[in-house]
Amino acid sequence: MKNFLNEFKKFAMRGNVIDMAVGIIIGAAFGKIVTSLVEDVMMPPIGLLMGKVDFSDLKIVLTDDVAIRYGTFINALISFVIVAFAVFLLIQSINKLQEKMTAKDAAAEAAEPTTKTCPYCYSEISIHATRCPHCTSELNKE
Repeated sequence: MKNFLNEFKKFAMRGNVIDMAVGIIIGAAFGKIVTSLVEDVMMPPIGLLMGKVDFSDLKIVLTDDVAIRYGTFINALISFVIVAFAVFLLIQSINKLQEKMTAKDAAAEAAEPTTKTCPYCYSEISIHATRCPHCTSELNKE
């Protein structure tokens, strides 16, 4: 039993399990944001444009207790398409922002020189060198 608990502890404390748990928690919170975006921001204008269409009452009654509620399915399908489009726009914006940040970082790195020329033998050396590895001349701090 002790070996089982040790294995479980080792499994639960692995980085990918913790990362997955954090992802699920953030995903649930993000789901609430997307749901609010769809229901509170996007659906009211769409409903206004479509004449307040609501498919949830559409159904095929088989017996008094049994009905096929295809209207609810249509509403869920419309909501899914809207959510998928909203997530697409959000991810597209995040990707563009990341590209801009990466380009800025690359430009900053490219602007800083990493080498310099030895004033005695004209060899290319590290910018941090205090003595030339080629001619062994002592370099002035520049």
